[in-house]
Amino acid sequence: MRQLSLKLPKGRGGRRRGAGRKRVKKRPGVPRRRRAEMRQLSLKLPKGRGGRRRGAGRKRVKKRPSVPHRRRAEHSGAHPVLVTHRALVRPLRSQYVFPTLRLAVEAANRRAPDVFRIIHYSVQADHVHLIVEARDTRTLISGLRGFSIRVARNVNRLLFRKGKFWDERWHGRALTTPRAVRHALAYVLTNFRKHEPRDRAAVDPFSSAPYFEHFAELSGAPIRSAPHLVPRVLALDADGPPTASPGTWLLRTGWLRHGRLSLFEKPRSAC
Repeated sequence: MRQLSLKLPKGRGGRRRGAGRKRVKKRPGVPRRRRAEMRQLSLKLPKGRGGRRRGAGRKRVKKRPSVPHRRRAEHSGAHPVLVTHRALVRPLRSQYVFPTLRLAVEAANRRAPDVFRIIHYSVQADHVHLIVEARDTRTLISGLRGFSIRVARNVNRLLFRKGKFWDERWHGRALTTPRAVRHALAYVLTNFRKHEPRDRAAVDPFSSAPYFEHFAELSGAPIRSAPHLVPRVLALDADGPPTASPGTWLLRTGWLRHGRLSLFEKPRSAC
C-alpha cells in the first residue's frame, strides 16, 4: 500500500496574510450613537378597579380564622387558662366517644398534678373546652400536648381510623381577674346551651358540671346532691371525679366574689 499525495491548487486556504474577517473601519467624524433612556410611563386605570376596598382579596375557606403559628405568650402560674381545641372528628359528644375523652382528662391529672392539671372540661360535637392550671409556660405546653396526643391516639383506635385528628393548634386565654374566671366557668359548664339550644337538661353530663360544687340551687355537686339530674352512664363517681382540685386563688375562692353559678345560666362570649 502506498500513500497517495493530494495536491491542492495554490492560493486557496491555509494561513496567509490578509486572510479572515475584515475589520470595519469607522468613518472619521461620525459620533457614536447613544442608547435611548428608558422612561416609565403612567398607566391610567378606570375608577372603581383595584385598590383597597371592602371584600377584596383572597376569601377565607373557614368560617373562623385559624390560630396563628406564633410563639406562645408567657404564662403565670397564678392565672388559670381557658383552652379551646377543635377536632376534625365528630361527634365527640356521644356515649361511645365521650368516655375516652374523660379517661384522657383523668390520665392527664394523674401524670403530674403539681405542675399541670385540668380543673374543668366541656366536650362538644367537634371541639373541647378546658380550664387548666400550669406552673409555667413549658409545663402548660407540655401538658396540653400530652392530653392532645392521648385523645387522638385513643379515639382513632376506638373508631378504627388513622390520620390527623385535631383541626388546628389549641387556643388559650389567660384568666387574670375573678370576673374573667366566673365568665369562663359559666362558658365551659353551660356551653351546651350555646350549641344545642333545644337541650333542656339542667346539668351537662358531657362536661365536669356533675362534679361542680358551687351551683346556687344545690348544696353540693349534682352527682351526689341531685343524682337524678345526671345520667349515671356518662358521669361515673366510682373513684372520684376525673378533674383535679384548683390550686390558684382565682379558681378556689376569688371568682365567688361575683356570685355562684346558676343551673340555668347561659354562657357569655369567651372573649
